[in-house]
Amino acid sequence: MKPDVIVVGAGIAGLVATHELVKAGKRVLLLDQENRNNLGGQAFWSLGGLFFVDSPEQRRMGIKDSPELAMQDWLGSAGFDRLDDEDKWGARWAKAYVEWAASGKRDYLADLGLGVLPLVGWAERGGTAEGHGNSVPRFHLTWGTGPEVVRVFAEPVLAGEASGFVELGFRHRVDELIVEDGAVVGVRGAILAPDDDLERGKKSSREEVDSFELRAPAVIVSSGGIGHNYELIRKHWPTERLGPAPEHLIAGVPAHVDGRMLQISEDAGAAIVNRDRLWAYTEGIHNWDPIWPDHAIRILPGPSSLWLDAEGKRLPAPNFPGFDTMSSMREILATGYDYSWFVLTQKVIEKEFALSGSEQNPDITGKDVKFLLKSRLAKGAPGPVEAFKQHGEDFVVADTIEELVVGMNEIARGPKLDVDDLRELVTARDRELDNSYSKDLQLMAIANARRSRTDKLVRVAKPHAFLDPDNGPLIAVRLNILTRKTLGGIQTDLDSRVLGESGDPVPGLYAAGEVAGFGGGGVHGYNALEGTFLGGCIFSGRAAGLAVARG
Repeated sequence: MKPDVIVVGAGIAGLVATHELVKAGKRVLLLDQENRNNLGGQAFWSLGGLFFVDSPEQRRMGIKDSPELAMQDWLGSAGFDRLDDEDKWGARWAKAYVEWAASGKRDYLADLGLGVLPLVGWAERGGTAEGHGNSVPRFHLTWGTGPEVVRVFAEPVLAGEASGFVELGFRHRVDELIVEDGAVVGVRGAILAPDDDLERGKKSSREEVDSFELRAPAVIVSSGGIGHNYELIRKHWPTERLGPAPEHLIAGVPAHVDGRMLQISEDAGAAIVNRDRLWAYTEGIHNWDPIWPDHAIRILPGPSSLWLDAEGKRLPAPNFPGFDTMSSMREILATGYDYSWFVLTQKVIEKEFALSGSEQNPDITGKDVKFLLKSRLAKGAPGPVEAFKQHGEDFVVADTIEELVVGMNEIARGPKLDVDDLRELVTARDRELDNSYSKDLQLMAIANARRSRTDKLVRVAKPHAFLDPDNGPLIAVRLNILTRKTLGGIQTDLDSRVLGESGDPVPGLYAAGEVAGFGGGGVHGYNALEGTFLGGCIFSGRAAGLAVARG
C-alpha cells in the first residue's frame, strides 16, 4: 500500500481516526508495537464511562443538566492558569468537548451501535459549586464496557482492512518521525519479534528482528500516555502541588503504555506541554489474579467508607470516597506515606464497591441482563468484589475492631495503628446516626447522595452503625497509588495539528488521544471529571481523522 496517512498507535484514538479516514476514502497504514490481540489498546480494559451533558438518561432520572453547568464544573476542576501558553489550546478543546458532549456525541456513538445503561453515575462529586467536581451525575456506563467501545470502531477499521483501505502493521515500533524540509513525511522504527499467540495485555518481547521506513503525506500520533512508565511518572510528579512521588506504585494500564512517542514527537519539533499534570488514583488495590506486571484495580467507591491516612487519622472534608481525587492525594502524601485505608462494613461493600476494568464487570461487559440483575441486586457483594475480599492482599476482614486493627497492622507499610483511637473515631461517627440530621459532613454528603435515584437504588448504602455486629463483618482495605492517565502532552490546535514551540503547526504531523493530553496538550487542566477519558480519545481522534481527510 501507498498510504495517504500513517497512524501510530492502534488504541481507541487511532481506531477512531482511521475510521474517519476510511469513510473519506483515504488509505491508512495503522502501526502498533503490540500484536493484533491488543487492537483498541487500554480502552479495552476500561469500564466504558462516557461523559454526556443533558442526556435522555439524565432527564429520565430527574437530573437537570446544561452545557453552562457542565462548563462551570469543567473550568472549576481544570483550573487553567497558563492561558497565554500551555493552557491556550487545552481551554479551547475543553469548550469544544463540552459542547459536543451536550450535542452530537451521543448520536455519533449511537449511530455506531453503542448503548449506555439507563442509570447515571455520580463520579468526582467535588466540594463547592465553583470548584472541582460534577454538580450532577454524568457518568454514563457503556452497555458492554470497554470491549464494546473498541468493537464499534474496530469493526469498520477491519472492514477497511478487508477492502484494501487499511493495512495493519502490528509489532512495528516507531522510533523516529522522519522530518524533511521542516515537514513530517514518515516514520522509521524496529520490527519486533512476532508474538501472535500472546494474550491481550500481557507484557511482550522487545527483541528486534528487522527495521522499517515508511512514508506518507500525513502522520497521526495516537500512542497513549506514560501510565506504566514509572521513571517518567516520578520524573514529572508535581511534588510542590501533590507531595512526594510515591515509592510504591501499581499500574492501572499494561506495560506497553510507555510514553515513548512524546520524546520522539518532541525531537521532530512538537511542543510538549503540561508535563506536570497527571491522573493517578488513590484507591488502587493489587490484583490477586494479574494480567500485566504490577496490575492494579481501582475501587470505584460509594461515599460511606471511613477514609483514614496511614497514621489512622480521618481525611478532612471534602476528601470523602469518590469526591476529589487530587485533594485526597495531597492529604495522603502529606503524611510521608503512600497509602491509606478504607474502613467499612459488609453492608457497605455489598452496595458501594465497584471495581474498575471490563474484566471485573463480566455481567455488564457480557451484556447479560439476567446476570446483571442477579449479581447487582442479589444479597452479597458482586462476585469479583467478593473474590478480592477473599483473596486480595489489601483486604482485612474481622468480626471485632480489635481483630481488624491487628490485621491492618500486619499489612501496614508504615505506622502501627492504635485500636483505642480507631474505636473512638468509629464510635463518634456511629453516634451521629441517632438523629436524622448530623454535623458530620460525610454523613450529610451521604444523605445528599441518596437523593439521587441511582445512588439510592444501587450505589449508596443506607446509613448504619459500623460497630453493630448485625452490619458486619468489619472490613479494612489498604489503598495504594494507582497510575492511570497523562493529562499533559503534545500541544495541538482544534484540528489536532501538532504545534511547535513557535505556536505554528508542524507540517504533516497530527496527534490525538492521551498523547495529546486528550486534545490541546491538556484539555482537563489539573483535574478530571471522570467519564471524560474515552470520550476525549474519541473526540480528538475524530478531529484528527476529519482534518487529515480534508487535507
